[in-house]
Amino acid sequence: MNTNTQWNFTQKILFRFFFVYFMISIAPWTWISNLPFEWVQDVNKPWQWIEDQLVQFANKNIFRVYKELVPINGSGDTSWAWTHLWFFSLLSFLVAMVWTVSDRNKTSYPKWNYLLVTIVRYHVAMVSFGYGIIKLFALQMWFPSMSQLATPLGEYLPMRFSWMFIGYSTPYQVFSGAAEVFVGLLLFNRKTTTAGALVGLAVFTNVMAMNLCYDIPVKLFSTHLVIMCLFLVVQEHKRITAFFLLNREAAAGTIYQVSLPKKWQRITRYVLKGLFVVLVMILPFYNAYDQYQSAKNPSDQKPFRSGIYDVADFVLNKDTIPAVVGDSTRWTNMILHPGTTGSMISSDTLFRKAYGRSYFGYFIDTTKQQVTFRWGGKNSDSLFTMRYSIPDSSTITLRGPVKGDTLFVRLKRTNKQYRLAEKQFHWLSEYNR
Repeated sequence: MNTNTQWNFTQKILFRFFFVYFMISIAPWTWISNLPFEWVQDVNKPWQWIEDQLVQFANKNIFRVYKELVPINGSGDTSWAWTHLWFFSLLSFLVAMVWTVSDRNKTSYPKWNYLLVTIVRYHVAMVSFGYGIIKLFALQMWFPSMSQLATPLGEYLPMRFSWMFIGYSTPYQVFSGAAEVFVGLLLFNRKTTTAGALVGLAVFTNVMAMNLCYDIPVKLFSTHLVIMCLFLVVQEHKRITAFFLLNREAAAGTIYQVSLPKKWQRITRYVLKGLFVVLVMILPFYNAYDQYQSAKNPSDQKPFRSGIYDVADFVLNKDTIPAVVGDSTRWTNMILHPGTTGSMISSDTLFRKAYGRSYFGYFIDTTKQQVTFRWGGKNSDSLFTMRYSIPDSSTITLRGPVKGDTLFVRLKRTNKQYRLAEKQFHWLSEYNR
């Protein structure tokens, strides 16, 4: 929207709608949670409570689509998120209509528009830095683990398949992260905001397409980012059209320029911008680097060696159980990852299931020569504890009570290798691989 001329009726209606909707969906007052203090999390709780109450009310009394709303969790496309979209879109429309009637003589909103585009561009920049920085250290998508490599391809859902596709190539993930960080840097500077919006539109349209095409449950969030980039692009559509399509001289942009005649105003701008740099760029970069250092090359838990193990013997209450497909008690193909996690093939409901395998955490006490199997991390629920012995470098024996039964397991380490883990690259390829 051109702030130097009178806006037409459509421009004013759209501005009022997006002003309300973006303010609610971005909620810039919640940015305080970026401060590295525990108490700031409590500051946002009143808004979170109000937001949830409104969404719950809308579901029960207006839309009546879902019996019970599932809050946002690992998925951003839950029933709560969709109801949130419907309700606040409706609310924004109604407020825009009331605003139009009550302020019908207003010709334009240049100052309010400056506030809105500033909040939108900083929000998109924050998201760009947040996701881009962790990709720079290849921390968002991990290289497929041995358990994932051992899982038949057909067992995977599209999201996990796409996650491993990106995680397989560290250079590609770093490249995509650099593109997102570049968007944030461009949006951070007023003079390059238009370029940032255009690059961001390309980057996040690709992200949105992946989310839609691979059923990744961040569809709403990524679509919002695309709409926000479009909103910034439309702000200067005449300049963009003149330069890129009509081969004409484009006038200097004025939409992000604001006069700050007083010294305290200029100082405040620099202080806030410096705070933004620290909280959204420097601290996330430092935290990601620290996480990268911690996650790099996890070591084995002595005396166990990570790798793939055949379950050579599985003795339940003195009865040797053969490896029969579909047996609910037999363990097969146990994999111990470097660190504290592992998986196996078993239909025993005691374990955490994912993509046809049973996952667990394992923690070794060398003093007592015991290994404790847990649901996941060290603080998760304990499943059972067994005594272990290491007869030779490739054998582990486990014995102890499991669900009231006495179990003896002998594991034999194999030399199985997966070609995908070799990370092959060829400049010269004489045939199609």
